[in-house]
Amino acid sequence: MRRVILAICATAVGLVLLLTFKTHTQSGVPGPSPAAALGTPTPGSGAAGNGTAGASASAASGSAAPANSTAAKSGAAKTVTGAAWPTIYGPVQVRITVTGGKVTAVAATEYPEETPRDYQINSFAIPQLNSEALAAGSAKIDTVSGATYTSGGYVGSLQNALDKAGIS
Repeated sequence: MRRVILAICATAVGLVLLLTFKTHTQSGVPGPSPAAALGTPTPGSGAAGNGTAGASASAASGSAAPANSTAAKSGAAKTVTGAAWPTIYGPVQVRITVTGGKVTAVAATEYPEETPRDYQINSFAIPQLNSEALAAGSAKIDTVSGATYTSGGYVGSLQNALDKAGIS
């Protein structure tokens, strides 16, 4: 009888410890990434922010606009591409179209598709992220369950594009 009680208590303690164990997760908030520890410039860092490292993203969008751009507030449509945001599965890059100071179109131009699993996850996640970003008009969107890293990269690149377009 004593062994049964001891086994039940040990099992209960083990389950409590197992259920309260927190694994390392990457936040969906853009900021320093593990690549920063390796010396790789990340979007939003000084190198990408001054236009030297982010030249490819600026070239893809036509021209980098300053944060207080009047072009974003006028009626003319403007397309801006955010910096490619690194994730552990590959970079994610977002392009937005701004008309009259509002986001009128959002599309992911680059995202992981190398493996069948990447393709499966992102074929579901990217359209959902695009529609949420368009509805919100900002980078304050929910992550897609099962596509946490892609969602984090998407939000980072989206915020970078919004910053370039002068939308807060």
